[in-house]
Amino acid sequence: MSTIHDQAMNYVYQQVLQRLLSFFSRAERTALQLLIQRLAVAAGGMDRIGDFKVLAIQSGTRDCCYSLALLRAAQLSIAGRAPATFQLRVATLRSNGVPASALHNLHRCFSALFLHDDPRVELLMVDHREILPFNHLAPVCDEGREAGRLNLLMVGHRRGWDEALTLWDDLYLSTAEFYGQVARWNNGVDALISSDNALRQEQFLDGLERAVRKVGLGELSRKGGGFEELFCLLDSLGGDCYRELYSQDDRVPWRPLGEFEACRRTSYIGIDDMVVGKMEERWPLLSDFLGFQADDLMLEARTGECADPLIGAYLKGLQASYIEGRTYEAGVSEYQQQCLATMRRRNTPEQVCERFESAFANLADLAEHRSLAAAALQKNFDLDEPQLVCLLFAPFINAGAGLERFLRTCHPGMLVAMPELHRAMQGLHAPEQVLQWMTDVSGLPLRLISRLYAMEAVPMGDHLAKAPELPEHEVTLGDRSAEG
Repeated sequence: MSTIHDQAMNYVYQQVLQRLLSFFSRAERTALQLLIQRLAVAAGGMDRIGDFKVLAIQSGTRDCCYSLALLRAAQLSIAGRAPATFQLRVATLRSNGVPASALHNLHRCFSALFLHDDPRVELLMVDHREILPFNHLAPVCDEGREAGRLNLLMVGHRRGWDEALTLWDDLYLSTAEFYGQVARWNNGVDALISSDNALRQEQFLDGLERAVRKVGLGELSRKGGGFEELFCLLDSLGGDCYRELYSQDDRVPWRPLGEFEACRRTSYIGIDDMVVGKMEERWPLLSDFLGFQADDLMLEARTGECADPLIGAYLKGLQASYIEGRTYEAGVSEYQQQCLATMRRRNTPEQVCERFESAFANLADLAEHRSLAAAALQKNFDLDEPQLVCLLFAPFINAGAGLERFLRTCHPGMLVAMPELHRAMQGLHAPEQVLQWMTDVSGLPLRLISRLYAMEAVPMGDHLAKAPELPEHEVTLGDRSAEG
């Protein structure tokens, strides 16, 4: 019975391969053969390919889905001509703010490629430092959602009030942990495979270095090797990138316990040179075969970038009005123009640019924009506007050096309570109303405010202080009413 089942499944896999290949151009078929050769060399020869396991990170973007289809074609092509093929680990990091559409795109992609029941494939997701089977319907667990919110705030507060707020810097840390741990889990993997080009690799490492400095882990010992040196850098950071921000009681171990190798020398295989052709040429494969759907007004953001342009513009507007002495409208307009300039510089189709412009123009006024963005921030990140404004001022760091500026600008009625606020941040007795106000306005429990009070702001060098560029990917636009 097992032999009959295996024969039937092999037939199904070959049908999947033939359908995949029917969408490939001649250049893509050539790239596929080069990919097979590159994998065979990395494995030490085709006779050892069956013992070779590769890791593919998936976030639900078009680039990710396309790269996975190319990798699956290589796996099935080898299986059709050799006794064994390589094993594939596909892993997704769950975090606050990831749109449901990305997870549904992944599920449809996995199903189209017949990954779910293939014993040569592992489909995993990581939620709150726990490795689990992939489930596109499972929301981020409550503990993970809260941990993500606190990480965002704690990392964001480690800066001077006059420095640009890179709101999602904590994602560099969580992504670095994710890469390192998912590569070591359950006997580990031999190689990470990615289509990120050299520029994107360096941008990720720049963001990681900025975040690493913010949380007090020193500097990365980079040699300029891009992702070739990624796992050496991750080993130097250790398994917990947030350990300087929290007490031992607040730290959660990676789970399942005891299933991670102490050290894993994972190599890197870049395939950015094998992603050929233009996006519009790949669209039939993505939409007709993989089931990719572009439903939301979302930027296809990389690590550390805001996927929702409404929230990105909102943040720029708040920073302009509270910190820079300009108007909210000026900040929003500047963000829109930056987005459009970036899109046109990267040859995004003009109709997409026009739809991006109209998406903002269709908002009746800035009050509507602000209301929609604030609602999205609350829904996706559990933050409200007063907490975001507090974060802009970073008033607790350096023994509360920026507290008076924050109070005079935003809460002048609390100036009289400054002595009690300082006492509370030092862990001394203070009125309950003062303690409650601090928690409400910051979104942080008192114990973490006290930790910030005892820490110094981390000044960034010029190359690290710069906020990450707007996403390189094209923009996907649709009806926001479809958001869920």
